[in-house]
Amino acid sequence: MARITVEDCIDKFPSRFELVLVASNRARKLFSGENPTVEIDNDKNTVIALREIAEETLTKDQLKNDLIEEYQTNTFSEEENINEIEDSNDDNKSEENQIELTKEEFGNENSIQPKEETLNETSKDSLDISSDDNNSQS
Repeated sequence: MARITVEDCIDKFPSRFELVLVASNRARKLFSGENPTVEIDNDKNTVIALREIAEETLTKDQLKNDLIEEYQTNTFSEEENINEIEDSNDDNKSEENQIELTKEEFGNENSIQPKEETLNETSKDSLDISSDDNNSQS
């Protein structure tokens, strides 16, 4: 068979980068033991992968999905996705309720005021003590 080149496959994918990603992923799968969909003809896995793409023995969507699954860390069934979305919504609502309760508890200006006064008194006391220390040292 004639040599396969990237130009023979570039019309199957919109960019060279995507083509390289898909072809390299397919070559890794062939190396791992998957059966090729074209004759091997004593070719390397990369050439076999490019020949599969050029001859369209695997669909474009199938190749893309294989690539996504390769890098995907979590897989969920459809029911698990729905349950997770509902659980996260419930968690968000409970967090919002806790935030509102916290705002109500600490939103009162009287509860904040004594803390500020204490800080101001403490800083004044510190200034008085430091000035006393300076006077005694002189």
